[in-house]
Amino acid sequence: MAPFALQDILGTAGAYAVYLAIGLAFGAVLEMAGFADSRRLAAQFYLRDMTVLKVMFTAIVVAMTLIFLFSSLDLLDYNRLWVNPTYLAPGVLGGLIMGLGFIIGGFCPGTSLVAVANLKIDGIFFFLGASFGVFAFGETVDAYQGFFHSTSLGRFTLPDWLGIPTGWVVLLVVLMALLAFWGAENLERRFGGTRAVPARGRPAPRFGAAAALVVLALATLGLGQPTVADRWELVAGEKQPLLDTRAVQIHPGELVDLDANELVRLVILDVRDEADYNVFHLTDAKRVDLDDVAGGLVGLKLLTAPPNTVTVLVSNDERRATEAWKLLAAQSVLNVYILDGGMNRWLETFGHVGHEQCVDVVPVGTSTLRHRFGSALGSSHPSADPDNLRHHELEYTKKVELQTRKTLGGGCG
Repeated sequence: MAPFALQDILGTAGAYAVYLAIGLAFGAVLEMAGFADSRRLAAQFYLRDMTVLKVMFTAIVVAMTLIFLFSSLDLLDYNRLWVNPTYLAPGVLGGLIMGLGFIIGGFCPGTSLVAVANLKIDGIFFFLGASFGVFAFGETVDAYQGFFHSTSLGRFTLPDWLGIPTGWVVLLVVLMALLAFWGAENLERRFGGTRAVPARGRPAPRFGAAAALVVLALATLGLGQPTVADRWELVAGEKQPLLDTRAVQIHPGELVDLDANELVRLVILDVRDEADYNVFHLTDAKRVDLDDVAGGLVGLKLLTAPPNTVTVLVSNDERRATEAWKLLAAQSVLNVYILDGGMNRWLETFGHVGHEQCVDVVPVGTSTLRHRFGSALGSSHPSADPDNLRHHELEYTKKVELQTRKTLGGGCG
């Protein structure tokens, strides 16, 4: 299933050859569209030539439709595609700065490279100016790190914002694009003067292409996006053996050591019900509902987490944690582990720490918390904080091995 780890398949040289071919093809398309001419690019803002909108919007809607259509057909794992995290305020300001530079200079960074390849003097000066701006940004960003990382929304997409199925978003965006193209051509006829192409002179295949795009969007809507349960069925053959061989169930002592490891960003997710969580939970553990895990909200946050993130799932025994593990594995989240024996084993191992004793009150084999507390202590019990347990020397087999996502990447020309 795509996306593929090209470096694993073709080697480093082969993968970079593919990247180079894609870059050259992209540059060739921009050149054929006339984007080496700053006058044509700037004409977009004067409504005389809307080629920029038509070319770039066409690329966007075609890519969007094919991505989600292939996802519907289980040919592509959308969760493994890089989606730039949204930082709303910095993004708005950056867009305004780039738009102003586009109007003044007549290029964006990608089209300036096309102009440089054509030895256009204005393109060369624009590229040098943009390069200086990138350097200046890199040297001064520490002065406004707070703003630069402010208003973070994570991996935020239109379906998340609108709260409607992805297929409907695909269809609406395609229809919006076609309406924008029709409006753009009317603007060109009104403001383009002698440069405008008469309606009867425009290529007829564009109507067939528009119809084909709508059909594909309707197919995407009809097929729908695979659920997390569907995704698990696809990866169960690879992932289930990890559960069966207990390769992902980690000893309580390893969790303590992970908490002390400065090279690891530890995330503890408690998937128990609120009552048990309130009675006792680990320090810094965040309670999440299985419904949120199944809905993809938790997985999306973990997909954009730093690569050194290790997630440990906690339940009373292992049942809920195992269910959550399967859901996250289906969403291609890496470095997810289960606390071996859950809270019950944790308390069996460390429950004697502190003045209050934990007493077994429920037979082994049930999925409830088998330890009684005098009151709901939350994380105030001494054994809840791994910092208090580092002096314990426990023998266990280390199982955590950091994996990196080789197929994720992103950027904009």
